[in-house]
Amino acid sequence: MMRNPSSALSRSDLALALASLRGWLVGVGLFSGVINLLALTGSLFMLQIYDRVLPSHSGVTLVALMIVAIGLYAVQGALDVIRSRLLVRMGSRLDEKLGARIYAIVLQLPLRMGRNGDGLQPVRDLDTMRSFLSGQGPSALLDLPWIPIYLAFVFMLHPWLGWLATAGALVLIGLTLITELQSRKPAREVMIEANKRHALSSAGRRNAEVLHAMGFGGRLQARWLTANASHLAAHQRASDVTGGLGAISKVFRGFLQSAILALGAWLTIKGEVSAGAIIASSIASARALAPIETAIGNWKFFMAARESRKRLIKLLDALPPSHAPMSLPSPARELILEGLTAGAPGSLLPIMQNVSFKLEAGQGLGVIGPSAAGKSTLVRAMIGVWPSMRGIVRIDGAALDQWSPAELGQHIGYLPQDIELFDGTVAENISRFAHDPDPQTIIAAAQAANIHEMILHLADGYGTRLGEDGTSLSAGQRQRIALARALYGDPFLVVLDEPNSNLDAEGEAALTHAIHGIRNRGGIVVVVAHRPSAIAAVDILAVMAGGLVQAFGPKDEVLAKTVQRAGSGLHQGGLSVVAEPAK
Repeated sequence: MMRNPSSALSRSDLALALASLRGWLVGVGLFSGVINLLALTGSLFMLQIYDRVLPSHSGVTLVALMIVAIGLYAVQGALDVIRSRLLVRMGSRLDEKLGARIYAIVLQLPLRMGRNGDGLQPVRDLDTMRSFLSGQGPSALLDLPWIPIYLAFVFMLHPWLGWLATAGALVLIGLTLITELQSRKPAREVMIEANKRHALSSAGRRNAEVLHAMGFGGRLQARWLTANASHLAAHQRASDVTGGLGAISKVFRGFLQSAILALGAWLTIKGEVSAGAIIASSIASARALAPIETAIGNWKFFMAARESRKRLIKLLDALPPSHAPMSLPSPARELILEGLTAGAPGSLLPIMQNVSFKLEAGQGLGVIGPSAAGKSTLVRAMIGVWPSMRGIVRIDGAALDQWSPAELGQHIGYLPQDIELFDGTVAENISRFAHDPDPQTIIAAAQAANIHEMILHLADGYGTRLGEDGTSLSAGQRQRIALARALYGDPFLVVLDEPNSNLDAEGEAALTHAIHGIRNRGGIVVVVAHRPSAIAAVDILAVMAGGLVQAFGPKDEVLAKTVQRAGSGLHQGGLSVVAEPAK
């Protein structure tokens, strides 16, 4: 079956990242081979002690054997340290290769698939894969192919000893397969329940003030405890499987060593093997079975890494990387919406439908209407924050997907309803964390939002750190800093969603001044508002209801018609109007 191009492209991200580790893996495999050969040192040393040193009572031979053994053990230890460090660096390299891509996906997920589930799961999946590569799991897997070498050595001592060791290895391999089959479902359940618990924890942290003020933190705590109990139960089931089978494998390996010692002793009594063969066969068989036991002990981590890999592949398939389109000239003329229909990310139900209009440079559009009329959906789809189901948005004739997000973002200013500031300085937040920004541009944006003087009165002025979410500021201050961020760099299109919800009279005057400033410099501004003061500086007005544009045109005319029809309700059909340019 042929793969679609996007799937092949997205799979190549993970495939290329893993392929870049191929040389490292070959090196680790070579070190593993030498380490496993050197692991025979103990068996051979004991064989020589019992068969040569003790019968001959030769101290010189004992010293020589001891010097050789010390040297071999030292080399084995050094190679083991090098292998461990290589595995750690393999994990780090995988993170370096995929880290930026995964973080970009984390930023895209809420815009493509909504905020359902744990948005940070891809980062944890990458951490899981890195931790597995850096742990004992890969070493155990690379040691497994050397089991036949140890078994062959035991066969050389005596066939019966070899068959007993082989039978033990087969039993342990069977336990490994049982572990695989029994742990799949519990491992998936652990991840599902962990995500539920994490979602409740995050929700409680974000809404701590509401929970405390209205006293229903205990009820949310009860829900968290229920989710936590489910997570613990799933974790116990998964641990019972791997832990129980791991314990069985340990006990069986101990029994097998004793059985090999007993069989070796019986063969020695019969005169078929030497006394040294008893100890040598026990050590070699233990070394042969150790990788299987280690694999069983680390099976939980192997399962977690495999599930993480599957989720990452699925995610990379769903969100393939986009190639940066050719750079376009800075927009300066118009914004056009053609039959735009959009809904929430991850939903198939449209919230806003069939919206078409045109705005030209210097115009300001006010969007009014009741709650749930589709106003915020309109502006989100207008700037590409939410994907459109049908229709198209053009800026100076180019559809939004003809711009790279980074370049388009330079020409768009956006003030959402929910203000989010980042842990950084005031200057960093206003400049959108630009590298080496021009201080004059930052100050100009603050002055355009009429917040320059307020910033100067903060503890460290523009260097004041805001903390997470800017909680050190009032709601009005956060909104005005976010307005300055939207105005930074004089973007062509500025979209303001309820920009005066937290503003006082001075702030509203500053907002009106900022809107006039955008229009006077030839930009386009779109304002979503419930309060009339927010649309004082616009010249075009759109009235929305039920997800449709009910009226569109010059502000005074639309307001007059809206008042006339207020008693009978708005007509329930879409309306497409081309606005006249501002005078």
